[in-house]
Amino acid sequence: MKVFSNLKNINWQKETVATLGTFDGVHIGHMEILSRVVERSKVIAGRSFVITFEPHPRKVLNNSNELKILTTIEEKEKLLREIGIENLLVINFTNEFSQQTPDEFIKKYLIDSIGLSEIVIGYDHHFGKSRGGNEDTLKQLASKNDFKIVKVEPLSLNEQTISSTKIRRALSEGDVTLASKMLGRYYSFSGLVVEGDKRGRELGYPTANIKLANSDKMVPSAGIYFVSVELEDQKHFGLLSVGKRPTFYDDGKIIPEVYIYNFNKDIYGKFITVNLIERLRAEEKFSSAQELIDQMNRDKAKGIELIKKLNNN
Repeated sequence: MKVFSNLKNINWQKETVATLGTFDGVHIGHMEILSRVVERSKVIAGRSFVITFEPHPRKVLNNSNELKILTTIEEKEKLLREIGIENLLVINFTNEFSQQTPDEFIKKYLIDSIGLSEIVIGYDHHFGKSRGGNEDTLKQLASKNDFKIVKVEPLSLNEQTISSTKIRRALSEGDVTLASKMLGRYYSFSGLVVEGDKRGRELGYPTANIKLANSDKMVPSAGIYFVSVELEDQKHFGLLSVGKRPTFYDDGKIIPEVYIYNFNKDIYGKFITVNLIERLRAEEKFSSAQELIDQMNRDKAKGIELIKKLNNN
């Protein structure tokens, strides 16, 4: 997949099937749109093109650091590559950029610079200044500029339309099972293993503290999770703790740390990816270290049962 950040580096080609959007999460609803782009580009013997934005438009327009993203740009690129997208334009989203009218945007980026034979859109697609552009806008432009519109209907799960907002809500409630179903894969995050206070080692459960690769990346609500871990091209199972460790600290920042089954290597400074499989319980404050150890033993046993279950499937 070719990744562009500047229109000047893109060759104009009429036989292009494109789509545009933030695609945060690249969930199964997004996958339906992206797969259609790949499919249609093959039908017309053209190329597939995705336009996305970085940073997330809501972070810029709302001037907010509170919004947490589901996929970093690196994760997004990897997923698009796996789907079969051939070209990706990443636009630096700024307040200035957001002032373009829908017509100006489509004309400048797609019609004049990239080329456009077909555009694939979701059921509620909006774009341009104040999200003023929609399917009707595209229909007017299509009649004047000779391109087709392919509309993809929404996907639902349990009678709920799948959306990035609903996935964020599920993660904020610790429901990683629902998030995984909407994503079509386990929710994951990555980062570097850094030194902690070695509290877990003292309790018999050495953990790897993780500094997120992107501080805007969302982590699930506080609790204990059964996870798989990708480290140096190998996969392991483990238990993830997200929380402030209230048994030992009255106040502190939320730290993701993972205990890896049957593992005792020094991995400080290593890059690690954690895939969330199932939530075991909420974070709790215990009256003693021994009470916490007893619960951790039960968590470990539950995780071992889940490993057996996964290995038997």
